[in-house]
Amino acid sequence: MDFLGIEAFLAIVKTRNLTKAAEMLHLSQSTVSHRLQVLERSVNAALVERGKGRQTIALTPFGNSFIAIAERWSLLNRELAVLQASGPQIRLTLGVADSLNLYVLPPLYRAIIQQFPNISLRVITQHTMESYSSIESRDMDMAFVNIEKVIPGIIVEPFYVDEMVLVRLAGDTRRMGDILSPMELDHRHEIYFNWGPAYQLWRDRWWDAGDSSRLQVDAAALLFYLMWDKRQWAVVPRSIVNAFANPAKFVVQQLTEPAPARVCYKLRHKHQEPVKEALLGEVDGLIKTMFSVAGPENQ
Repeated sequence: MDFLGIEAFLAIVKTRNLTKAAEMLHLSQSTVSHRLQVLERSVNAALVERGKGRQTIALTPFGNSFIAIAERWSLLNRELAVLQASGPQIRLTLGVADSLNLYVLPPLYRAIIQQFPNISLRVITQHTMESYSSIESRDMDMAFVNIEKVIPGIIVEPFYVDEMVLVRLAGDTRRMGDILSPMELDHRHEIYFNWGPAYQLWRDRWWDAGDSSRLQVDAAALLFYLMWDKRQWAVVPRSIVNAFANPAKFVVQQLTEPAPARVCYKLRHKHQEPVKEALLGEVDGLIKTMFSVAGPENQ
């Protein structure tokens, strides 16, 4: 029996409308109609009533009786897919923003490899919009980004909140944890990295939007390598500070009105194959045990 026809038939049963069934399956109406006709030929019976002017699709008596068989067949097909995929390897492909890839997610990668021996993990560094496009086209199974966008068909959920702190060179009068007002900082000596719209709005509250820093970088690690003058400063996510800030060289301080925390998001497509759906559910559970609004457990 043709599984594609079974899938089309069950979508029609659920929606009672060819257009909605096609939308549900992300197919054209003609494709859904053709698959239904192939199934009807294979069972040698009409499954739906046909006639002009119908607003909803009605099933024939045979079609109503066939629902239970189709549901059992669909379940068996899903179980077969799980069985087939439980072989040597299941490929899991992740698209990840650069700063998350380096400073936040390595513990997750290690945990996936250790806890899921049948997974072949592939990690690809991407810009945010690349990740959204890759999830939409299903080239990636899951992605991790710094910017939230609303795109039909994509589930976007926060998974980690990264505190923003002030970093300066250490000095005799500077102590770790001191609290400063943003007005005490000279914007001309900021080492600027664009942490996203929320950070830019915060920055524009304190300094004229037209006043740009003399030193701007597009790689987070450069913030620390290029800080040589005690007048310099940078606002940096805590996860990156933990990776780079040598306490002998830098002090980490707070602001009276801090920049908004950096919220990090995970993306996945709403519609997955049964095997991938189960796998991503397991990975989601792992993420929830490792990350929270306070950051990763090992931070």
